[in-house]
Amino acid sequence: MECLEAIFTRVSIRRFKKDPIDDEIIIRLLEAGNAAPSAGNLQARDFIVVKDEETKLKLAVASLRQSFVAEAPVVIVVCANYPRSMQVYGERGKLYAEQDATAAVENILLAAHCMGLGAVWVGAFNEERVAEILNIPSYARPMAIIPVGYPAERPSPRRRMKIEEITHWERW
Repeated sequence: MECLEAIFTRVSIRRFKKDPIDDEIIIRLLEAGNAAPSAGNLQARDFIVVKDEETKLKLAVASLRQSFVAEAPVVIVVCANYPRSMQVYGERGKLYAEQDATAAVENILLAAHCMGLGAVWVGAFNEERVAEILNIPSYARPMAIIPVGYPAERPSPRRRMKIEEITHWERW
């Protein structure tokens, strides 16, 4: 799939087939995530792969009861790793770690689409509960939950604002 085609045809998938996903495919998604831009190439992001049914159910509850989180064969939680970036950039490194993590999320979503998988970026969740469920250390922050699986739906792309409405030339 061509890059721009992938960008313009990717949609959020919230219904998944039960088919398992091979670990090699999951690793490839993670490699795509880690290939995203990174401040100072510090790669201040970590990935937690969840397949356990009970853990996925807990994550779904922590995600404001979004049941599709538990229904996906695999869930990837992307975390910002603050010390990895702060060692070079100080306090501003927190922002850079968050940017590193969220850039990785977009790469994972696009890679999943190109590989015939479906995924969705879940940002609505109780951070403290997710950190507790997954034993995330206090120096890291869960930034996104990505349920991944083979799509059981084909939603239409959502309407986007006209580029002229959101673009400013030279200044706001």
